[in-house]
Amino acid sequence: MSAFTQFRRSLKTLLADMGHGVLTVTHSGLAMVGLLVTVAVLVLSLRPDYLAEGEAYVYNWLRERHVSLWWLPENVVERVTATDLSALPRSQALVATWLAQKYRVAPEPLAALVAEAHVLSRSSKLPAHLILAVMAIESNFHPYIQSKVGAQGLMQVMPKVHAQRYEEFGGKLAAFDPVTNLRVGVSVLVDSIKLKGGNVDDGLRFYLGGDATSVGGDGYVAKVRAEQAHMDAVAAGQQVSFQ
Repeated sequence: MSAFTQFRRSLKTLLADMGHGVLTVTHSGLAMVGLLVTVAVLVLSLRPDYLAEGEAYVYNWLRERHVSLWWLPENVVERVTATDLSALPRSQALVATWLAQKYRVAPEPLAALVAEAHVLSRSSKLPAHLILAVMAIESNFHPYIQSKVGAQGLMQVMPKVHAQRYEEFGGKLAAFDPVTNLRVGVSVLVDSIKLKGGNVDDGLRFYLGGDATSVGGDGYVAKVRAEQAHMDAVAAGQQVSFQ
């Protein structure tokens, strides 16, 4: 037997053994994956709340990183804009309840806005209670309100000025979608603060009237800050008057 023939047989045997090993490992791996999937399905069937929490976490993680979720609708018609208070952390539920009572609106939509404000807080670096306070002072949490100059929705955003910001949400009519209006309003507020060198109070004055020296700016800032402080206290478990 020549050396070449012996080498070829050895190589063939080696390749055959390797192939068998790969098949064995692959089969075991697939079996393990199947087992994990089965366990996961059983767990989720017994605890569907885990699935809801997981979906919410993944969705928020992707949206905070500006990943385009093209398969999810952005318009209010196909998106739930209310949340049960029991789904919120205790501090957020306390704030939602307090706001609902003070402004005489339903607690479930308020709960959704409170939860969204906390999500936007992480991406905007603004306190969630500051965001909610701006909504409170601007609109009293009434999503369809319009000012004399045309500012619309919860955050009283000017659609003519900020039409481009609404494009990804389907156009300027999305201003009346509470969650969309909140997101756009926060983006406007963030830019206003940046424009004023990072000074939040000056950014709030600019948000009010486009000018840090706007008439009534100091009173507006005082109201927003007071409402923010009220929510901080409520979230901490303190009793706060509605006055």
